[in-house]
Order: sequence, then C-alpha cells, then structure tokens
Amino acid sequence: MTPVASSVAEPVAATPPAEISPPTEAAPPPAPPPKPAIRKTVPKRELRLDLFRGLALWLIFIDHLPANVLTWLTIRNYGFSDATEIFIFISGYTAAFVYGRAMRDQGFVVASARIMKRVWQIYVAHVFLFTIFLAEISYVATSFQNPLYTEEMGILDFLKQPDVTIVQALLLRFRPVNMDVLPLYIVLMFFLPAILWITRRSPDIALALATALYAATWQFDLHLTAYPSGVWAFNPYAWQLLFVFGVWCAMGGAQRLSRVLASPITLWMSVAYLLAAFFVTLTWHMPQLFHILPKWLEQWMYPIDKPNLDVLRFAHFLALAAITVRFLHRDWRGLNSIWLRPLILCGQHSLEIFCIGIFLAFAGYFVLAEVSGGAVMHFFVSLTGIIVMSAAAWLFSWYKNEVAKGGTPKGNPDADLAGGDA
Repeated sequence: MTPVASSVAEPVAATPPAEISPPTEAAPPPAPPPKPAIRKTVPKRELRLDLFRGLALWLIFIDHLPANVLTWLTIRNYGFSDATEIFIFISGYTAAFVYGRAMRDQGFVVASARIMKRVWQIYVAHVFLFTIFLAEISYVATSFQNPLYTEEMGILDFLKQPDVTIVQALLLRFRPVNMDVLPLYIVLMFFLPAILWITRRSPDIALALATALYAATWQFDLHLTAYPSGVWAFNPYAWQLLFVFGVWCAMGGAQRLSRVLASPITLWMSVAYLLAAFFVTLTWHMPQLFHILPKWLEQWMYPIDKPNLDVLRFAHFLALAAITVRFLHRDWRGLNSIWLRPLILCGQHSLEIFCIGIFLAFAGYFVLAEVSGGAVMHFFVSLTGIIVMSAAAWLFSWYKNEVAKGGTPKGNPDADLAGGDA
C-alpha cells in the first residue's frame, strides 16, 4: 500500500500581542484516509482442461457410432489410449482442485459431505440416463420390429427379467452398451474423501498406494462382477491409478514435474513412444504389416487390456500429455477463439453433455442401420450429433449466466463443472 503523507501546519513563533486570548483546544489531527480495499485475486480459469474434456466427450460420442469417416480422426486409431483416459484424468484433476480446496478451508467432514452430494447427483444422472436409454431402445426395437437392437445394446436380459435387472442396475452391476463410464466415475468419486485426506498429508504416499493397488489388480485379478455375467468394462481397481494421478498433479505434482516435462529427453522419448504405438496400430488395420512385428514383442504386448488399464495405454496417455503441456500453454490466445468455444463449453458442462451424447449415439446408430447412405450419411450423422451437443452446452452456459445476472448465488463449484479454476 502506498503510504499517504499527512502534513500538519507547524505553529510559527512570533511576538505575542498585548492581549492574549485564552488558549483554545488543539484541533484533532485529521483522520487517516481509508485504506484501499484489497481485491482478492481470482484464479484464472484453466481453459485447457475444459478444452480437452470437451474434446474427450466428442471423441467418446464418435467412437460409440459405427465406423465412419470421423472415426478415423479419433486417437484410438493412432495409439493405445483413447478418450476415456483423458476424461478420467481431468475428472481427477478438477475434483482434487475443487474439493481439495474445500477440505482445506472447511474441514474433512464438510468437504466429504459435498463430495457425497456430488456422488448422489452423478448416480441420479446415471439412473435417469439408464431409464431413458432403455425406453429409447425398446421403442425403436418395437416400432421397427427389429429385436437385434435389444441384443446389440445389451438389454435383452432386462426384457426377460425386468424386476431383477432393475435392482442390478441400481447396484451398478447391469449396464447397457456405452454406459460404463459413469459407474466408474461414481465409484472413484465415492472414495475421493479418503484419497484427498491422504494426498493432503503426503501426495507421494497417495500415489504409491494407488500404484500398489494397480499392481495388486494385475497380480491377484481384482475386479468387480457384472450382471448377468462378466466383469466391469472399466475396472475401478485399475483405473483408480489414472484418477489418483490426476489428483496428485492437481495437488502440486504437476509443478514438481515441470522440469521433467521441459527436458528435451522427455520430449524425444514421448515422440518415439507415440510413433512406435502408431506403427503397432497400423498393423491392426493393414494385415500386410503384421509380420514385421517380432514374435517375442507380440507375446509380451498382447492383449492390450483396456478394462484393466494396460501399462501401454497409461504410458501412451502420459506421452500425449507431456507433449500437450509442453507446446500448449495456458495463456495461448487460441483458447479464447470462437472456433474452440463449442469444445470448451461442452467441457464445462460435461455431465449433461455426456448423457446427451449417449442418447445421440444410439440415435445415430439407428439412423445408420436403417438408412444406407454411405460415407456421406455417416459424416452427416456424426456432425449433427456434435452440433446438437454444442448447442446444448451453449444453452446451459447461457442459462447459468442469466441466473448469475439475477443475483442468485452461484454456490460452490462442482468438480464436474468447474473445469479447473486453477
């Protein structure tokens, strides 16, 4: 604060007059000027998290459609990982930022209550999505007299035993096709209070415990069973490692890794690994290249297990993240571009957009199955779905801004919507 100089006139010594008036009380010194209000610095929103979470939602929608032109633009065709890794990592990062700050300021009990409230909201969204998704599939299968829809979407058991299946669905053990991400997110968020409690005391111990559980998953085949048979498509025992890694990065780990990420060695190792992964994926689409891979490499590498988050998938995500952080800075002007605005808005309303994307994916699947339009129709369906998701995100953002203008308190941000105000 700049000091304010207050000048008080000094009395001048002079010859006293003949009559001396009675002394008067000295005037009180002027009150000091009020101190300027100190503005709390509002942290700048991390738009990169919004951007890539929105991109993950678009990629998940496209990957849920039958193979089409835009499918070849998704990252799963050029490496081992896909959009799921992006979504889970960013979810862990934003959850740690929002609720980690709440745990610091309000205590463990209050922060845990907020987290459980968020878990309940996601669970209700999952049940709502499950109900509407079943109705959508059943209506289409009945109206067009095509029972293959119920079989391909995985709801045949529901039609046989609806009472038992509904109970299993409420227990997160029964899920139609494409509805595996939210149950995983619910489980991970449920254990977030314990994760944050350990991470706040020792981030490295939290990450070490997550790594130990990941290793135990592979060693002892830890998994959660699904109904009527099989296991979860995304094993929480394994995928928690990526979630906790996001928490670890948000709680100071990313800053500690800054020198490693800035190293040229890290850059060239990441580029080399991405190129090697790209060549391996080429062998999946071009059989004439398959014989080039050594037999010992195939035996060691395959199968690349997605349900248990294979090490190769995790390493592929790390390589992508390292290159992205190195070249895409948080103050990049393009983040404020109108062309990236739809992606960022989708990332800021990820729960709602994810649910809409599930509906649109089946609608697109139905259109492509009933109408033979070739590549043009595939492209049109994909583009229409992306436009609808972007329009919905804009509508949610507009409504949120209007509520804010009306003076309604915004309340505490939720990790799913915060986008990482870090």
